[in-house]
Amino acid sequence: MEPNAEGRLEETVAEVDRLLERHRLLEAVARRQDTPRSALLEEMQHRQNLVELHKRLRSLHPADLGHILESLPIGDRLVVWHELTPGLAGQALTEVSLGVRESLIEHTSRDALVDMLRELDADDLRYLSESVPADVVDEVSALLDARDRSWVEQTRAYDESSAARLMMQDALVLRDSQTVEEAVALIRRRGRLPAQTDRLFVVDSRNVLIGSIGLGTLIIADPGAAVTSVMDSDVRRFRPYDDAHEVAKAFERYDLLSAPIVDDRGKLVGRVTADAVMDFIRSSAGDDVLALAGLRKAEDLFAPAVDSARNRWPWLAVNLATAFIASRVIGAFEHSIQQLVALAALMPIVASIGGNTGNQTVALVVRGLALGQITANSAWHLLRKELLVAFLNGALWGTIVGLFATIVYRSVPLGLVMTSAVLLNLIIAAIIGVSVPLVLHRMDRDPAQGSSVMLTFFTDSMGFFLFLGLADVFLL
Repeated sequence: MEPNAEGRLEETVAEVDRLLERHRLLEAVARRQDTPRSALLEEMQHRQNLVELHKRLRSLHPADLGHILESLPIGDRLVVWHELTPGLAGQALTEVSLGVRESLIEHTSRDALVDMLRELDADDLRYLSESVPADVVDEVSALLDARDRSWVEQTRAYDESSAARLMMQDALVLRDSQTVEEAVALIRRRGRLPAQTDRLFVVDSRNVLIGSIGLGTLIIADPGAAVTSVMDSDVRRFRPYDDAHEVAKAFERYDLLSAPIVDDRGKLVGRVTADAVMDFIRSSAGDDVLALAGLRKAEDLFAPAVDSARNRWPWLAVNLATAFIASRVIGAFEHSIQQLVALAALMPIVASIGGNTGNQTVALVVRGLALGQITANSAWHLLRKELLVAFLNGALWGTIVGLFATIVYRSVPLGLVMTSAVLLNLIIAAIIGVSVPLVLHRMDRDPAQGSSVMLTFFTDSMGFFLFLGLADVFLL
C-alpha cells in the first residue's frame, strides 16, 4: 500500500537527516587529515557529499521544503538552505513560519536575497515584504512591470491583518458585453486557470463588479447567451481594509473557494482564495496558542536560546509580579498555617482546581470570540451559564475534596472549609475566565494574549485567600 502524504513527508525528513549526518561525518574525517592536501580533500568531500542532498532537495515541493527547514536545527537548516536554487529558496521562504523566515533572511546575503525574490511573482513578493528589508523589496519591485509594481506598493500600505494582505491579482474577468462563447474562448487562450478558480467575475465598462459566473454554469450555458443572463448578481465581496479574520469566518461559513475584493467605488481590484485563507487561519491559530501561554510571537523551535528567552520575558515578568502578590496572601496567614499544618498541604488543591476550571472557560470564550459567536447581549448569558457550571462543578468536586480532607485529617469543620473554598474559587475562575478575554477583545487586543497568566494570578491568590481566610475564621 502506498504511504499517505504524511508518511511520505516523514520519510523525506528522515532521508534528509541521513544525508546531513553523513555530510557531517565525512567532513569531520576530512578535517582530521593532517596532510598538505587536507584542505583540498576537505573541499572535494564537501562538494561530493552535497551533490546527493542537492539532487534530493530539488525534487521536493516548496511546502515540503518549508516543513523540513522548520524541523532542522539551525546548523543543518543553513546547510539545506544554501543548497537550494534561488527560485526554490524563494518559494520555500513563503512556506515557513515567521520565526524561521526571519532566521533564514538573517543568514542570507543581500545579493542572494535579491536573486531569490526576483524569481517570485508580485503576490509572493508582497507576502514576504514585511519580513524582508524595505530597500530589498524596493529594488526587486523596480524590476517588475508597472502593473505589478503598483500592486505591490498599494497592498503593502494596508494593515497586516487586512483582507488586502490575502489578496491576489489573478482574477479571471469578463466584460458584461461578452457572450458565454467568448468567455470560454478567453479561458482557452490563457492556457491555464489560476489556482483555486471556481468562478469568473463580471464587470462593466468602468470595471465595477456586477456579478460572477461559476465554471460549471459557464460550461453548460448556451454559447450564444450573454454572460449577464447567466451570472449570479448576488456576489459575496470584501473590501481591501476588511479584517482578515472576518474574511476567514465568511469563507468557512459560506464554503467559499474564492471571493472578489472591490474598492469603495465597487471596482474589482483582486480576489481572495481558500488557500490564502487557510494559511492565515493556520498562522492565527498558532499565534493564539502561543498567546495563551504568554508568548508574543511565533518562536522558532531551534532559535538561539537568548532570542527564545527574550520572547518569553514580558509575561514571565508579569507572572513573577503576580506570584509575589500570591505569596504575600499566604504570608498574611502565616500564623494560621503554623497552628494548623494541614492547611499548607491542602491549599494547593484549591488553587489548582480553580486554575484548571478557569482555563477551560478561557479556551471556550477565546474560541467563541474567534468564531464571532459572542455578542454584547450573549456575553451576559454566557457569564450566567458559566457561573451555573462553576456552581455545579464546585458543589460536586468541592464535596469530594471536602470528604477527602475530613477522612484524612479527621476534621469535619476542615472538610466544610475545603468544600466552601473550592466552590467559591471555581465561581471566581468562571468570572475571570469569561471577563478577561471579553475585556481584551473590547480593547481591540488579542483575547488570548496573557489570559492564562492573569487567570492563574486570580485563581491562586483568591484560592489561597478564601481557603486560609475561611480556616482562620472557622477553625482557629
